[in-house]
Amino acid sequence: MREPLERSYAYCRGVARRRARNFYYSFVLLPSEQRNAICAIYAFMRYCDDLSDDAPSGQGSARESIERWRVELDAALEGRLGGHPVWPAFHDTVTRYRIPVAYFHEMIEGVTADLGPRRMASFDELYRYCYQVASVVGLTVIHIFGFRSPEALPLAEKCGVAFQLTNILRDVREDLGRDRVYLPADDLARFQVDLESLREGRGTEGFTELLAFEAGRARAYYNESAPLIQMVDPHSRSSLWALIEIYSRLLAKIERTHYDVLSHRVELSAREKLGIIARAFLGAR
Repeated sequence: MREPLERSYAYCRGVARRRARNFYYSFVLLPSEQRNAICAIYAFMRYCDDLSDDAPSGQGSARESIERWRVELDAALEGRLGGHPVWPAFHDTVTRYRIPVAYFHEMIEGVTADLGPRRMASFDELYRYCYQVASVVGLTVIHIFGFRSPEALPLAEKCGVAFQLTNILRDVREDLGRDRVYLPADDLARFQVDLESLREGRGTEGFTELLAFEAGRARAYYNESAPLIQMVDPHSRSSLWALIEIYSRLLAKIERTHYDVLSHRVELSAREKLGIIARAFLGAR
């Protein structure tokens, strides 16, 4: 590697170590070249996400920052690398693994939509959002993992939706604080859930039933995407298995708390994640 490229990959690895609470654990199971590549993609997507999460809703400067990032992305995809340290590693990864560039534009569209107050009218609308911010990650990652059958692509899409639905259930309280409600309005009405009571931290029987319903959707997508593990290249399977196991166990933990996501953030401990990685490393999955 040329020195600027080495520095860029080192920067991306640092971002992943600090920020990728769930993803990074599974990265360590990959050969170094693939691990570097996924760190580069993660660093790009983490920066996209931060542009919306770290700014007040609807702030004009945040929209301008995202638009500048979009312009830099287009330039980087053409080999014109800007000042941000992610671009050399990002460009190298996208080129090396022939990742469709449309995925990155979809990600930026999803992030841009998060700048203002967020409401979802239906599950179809929520699915589209999940595709933009999570399925495109899965589709990108399997290009790095390697796959042969085109049937892997819709499975990666469903896997991403499962991950994002899990995140949405975990983050209900945090998202409310940002005036974001990802739970579909028609489901809120169906289960007679009042957003004001949720903002006050008062869960209701209807809220528990609603989250159980959405968790069932997530679980169905996990089950439908399960064959994906055997479709990626053999040396990548343990990493993908570990990643899916971490997220599906997080969903199970939310279920075991009876969906008490308003009083505290439900997470897997580092010990639980390391146990999953050990099982994957030893092939005991």
